[in-house]
Amino acid sequence: MVSPQCSLLIYIFYSSVEVLGLLLVAVLWGCTNPFLKKGTEGIEQVQKGNKVLQFLAEVKFLFLNIQYLVPFVLNQIGSLVYYLTLATTDLSLAVPVANSLTFLFTLLTGKLLGEEFGGKRAVAGMFLTMVGITLCVISSVRETEENTGVPKNTQMSSQH
Repeated sequence: MVSPQCSLLIYIFYSSVEVLGLLLVAVLWGCTNPFLKKGTEGIEQVQKGNKVLQFLAEVKFLFLNIQYLVPFVLNQIGSLVYYLTLATTDLSLAVPVANSLTFLFTLLTGKLLGEEFGGKRAVAGMFLTMVGITLCVISSVRETEENTGVPKNTQMSSQH
């Protein structure tokens, strides 16, 4: 039998891993989006006679372009981390947190690269997004505590 203090530590550990996983996903997705956009510059110049050749020429252009390929691979690593994180994270928390933080990291990275930021409305949107994420996290934690006292992962650990 696991003591309540140990259960709390296990709960905090699993929660921290889940949050860090979602944060990593948001960073990998959000920070790569502006670089993917920059990496596609010049694709308009690729011109072929029919749709199949056009498609193949565009794929060749993208995958031989290191400015596109590196952010693409990092973005796909983010997708893999997301998939792995979903195995242990509540979907009602994971999806809004990952997607909204991705939006924030995309805006911030774009600004660092010199893209237009959006002004006061963008700042207000980021603030409201952070408020929404905070409410989702608080709601999820409270619901878990009310329903079980500790997360399912902790309950399974105490049985072994």
